[in-house]
Amino acid sequence: MTLLDAVRAASERLDRAGVAFGHGTTNAWDEAAWLVLWRLGLPLDDLDSVAARELGDDERRAIEALVERRIATRRPAAYLTGEAWLQGVPFTVDERVIVPRSLIAEVIADGTLDAWLGETTSRVLDLCTGNGSLAVLAAMAWPEVVVDAADLSAEALAVARINVGRHGLVGRIALCQGDGLTAVGDRRYDLILCNPPYVDAQSMAALPPEYRAEPALALAGGADGMDFVRRLLRDAPAHLVDHGVLVLEIGHGREHFERAFPRLQPVWLPTSAGDDQVLLLERDALR
Repeated sequence: MTLLDAVRAASERLDRAGVAFGHGTTNAWDEAAWLVLWRLGLPLDDLDSVAARELGDDERRAIEALVERRIATRRPAAYLTGEAWLQGVPFTVDERVIVPRSLIAEVIADGTLDAWLGETTSRVLDLCTGNGSLAVLAAMAWPEVVVDAADLSAEALAVARINVGRHGLVGRIALCQGDGLTAVGDRRYDLILCNPPYVDAQSMAALPPEYRAEPALALAGGADGMDFVRRLLRDAPAHLVDHGVLVLEIGHGREHFERAFPRLQPVWLPTSAGDDQVLLLERDALR
């Protein structure tokens, strides 16, 4: 059996088992390639160069055991491998945090947000930081900026601390624990990034097991998904400088958002998932 044969067989098993994707991959083939290459300790971005490699019996059994574990436990593959990527940057993950997939990463990396920043931009907050991925990406994108990363969960911040150290950013990113913006005291920011818990109750009840394996604290947003967002929009003006902006991810919750905040007129930012999942609000609009 070649490595490519192993990927093909794993993909077919994942498809037959009906596992859910969305934690770094969107289909059975990509997830199978990830699991096979990771299990063999090979680079994850160059399947073609090793596709014809013949596998030994021990390697084949190790792959089969990992795929079986993925199917039997319905845990996201990132929890099995201990690593996930966002915008090509690797992050340590485990069950203490959701697997990083925020669309805000795109508008950081592609320069969309630069139009709202300037020479005076000095401080950014990543609220609900989880494993710290957005804070790390922000620090990488804007080298002169100081970044705070806040979360209610001490366990999540322990993982964030690993990733801050992993990318050599201990001196640039400060970790803060607390409920919402209370975590940062009276500090004010040029930019607040927030991927909050926004999944509404009906959607939470329908989540597949892979998503239910993630911390509910980081997902569940109440009946309409807007519980945390209501508090955030109430408190954000006091934590933004005069020209500051808030960038907020709400997933598929635009209808709930507009019903909850009918007078707000956000700027909707384009992402790979569409133009209605990440929004920007200037401080004056929030006031």
